[in-house]
Amino acid sequence: MKVQRFKNKLIIDNPADFDVVQTLNCGQIFRYVIDANSAVVFSKDKCANISFSPAKIEILSNDVDYFYHFFDLDRDYSKIKRTLEKDEFLRPAIKYGYGIRILNNDLFEMIVSFIISANNNIGRIKKSIEYLCRHFGSNMGNYHAFPTLAQLKKASVKDYQSAGLGYRAEQMAETISRLTEKEIESLNSMTPSEQRNFLISLKGVGEKVANCIMLFGLGVKSVFPVDTWINKVYNALTNTQQKNRKLITEELYARYGELSGYAQQYFFYYYRDNKIK
Repeated sequence: MKVQRFKNKLIIDNPADFDVVQTLNCGQIFRYVIDANSAVVFSKDKCANISFSPAKIEILSNDVDYFYHFFDLDRDYSKIKRTLEKDEFLRPAIKYGYGIRILNNDLFEMIVSFIISANNNIGRIKKSIEYLCRHFGSNMGNYHAFPTLAQLKKASVKDYQSAGLGYRAEQMAETISRLTEKEIESLNSMTPSEQRNFLISLKGVGEKVANCIMLFGLGVKSVFPVDTWINKVYNALTNTQQKNRKLITEELYARYGELSGYAQQYFFYYYRDNKIK
C-alpha cells in the first residue's frame, strides 16, 4: 500500500490494507455518507470527500494532515494481521474484514457518540448525532461541525430528548454539565486503568462504552469492547453460554493482549455482517 500526500489530497495506491466500506461500516464512526464508490466523512469540524476502487483511494480535504492521522495511515496493518492470523479462530474474520483500519477519532465526539450508542441501533444513533450537529454545531457551509463541549453545555434535557436520546437524555445532560475541557485533555496522559475509571464515573458510560471511547477516541488498542456480537464470539470460541461480559472482556484481553482492539474489530464486523449465531 503506497500513500502519497499532497496539499489537499491523499492518494493511496494498491490499498490492500484499507477498505473504505469496511472501515466506515464497522461501528467506530457515525458521521458519514457512503455509496458504491464514494464517501463523505465528517470528524470534529472537518470533512473529507473520498473516492475509492480496489486499485486506488483518493481523499480530498482542506486538512490532509488531520485525515492522514484519522485514517491511521502510518501504521502497518499487514504486520498486525500476520500476528493475529496465528490465532486460527480469528483467521476467517481477518480474511473477511481485511481492510478495516481503526480510526483516530476526536475524543469528545467519541464520548458523546458512544453514550448515545448504548442499547441503540446505527440508524437512530446517526440521526441523534446529526440533530445535535445541526442544532448546536458550527455551520461550516455545506455541513455542520460536531458541537464543542461549550456549545453542548447550552443544550437542555429537552433538547436531548428532541434529538431522540430517550432515557439517555438526562444522562447526557448531567455528563456534559460535569465535564470540563481540562478533564477531557487530561485523559490523554492517564494510564488505561485511570482512563477507564474516569470514563465509567460519567453518567451513561459503562464498561463497554468506556472501552469503545478508549479504543476509538484515545487510541488504546489493548481494550476489548464486548457487545452482543462479541458475546457470541466468546461463546463460540469457548463452547459456553457465558453472559458475564466483564469476565469475557478480561479473558479476550488475556488472549489477544495489546492487539485486542484490532481483534475486536475483525470479530465484530465478521460476526455482525454474517449474523453468525
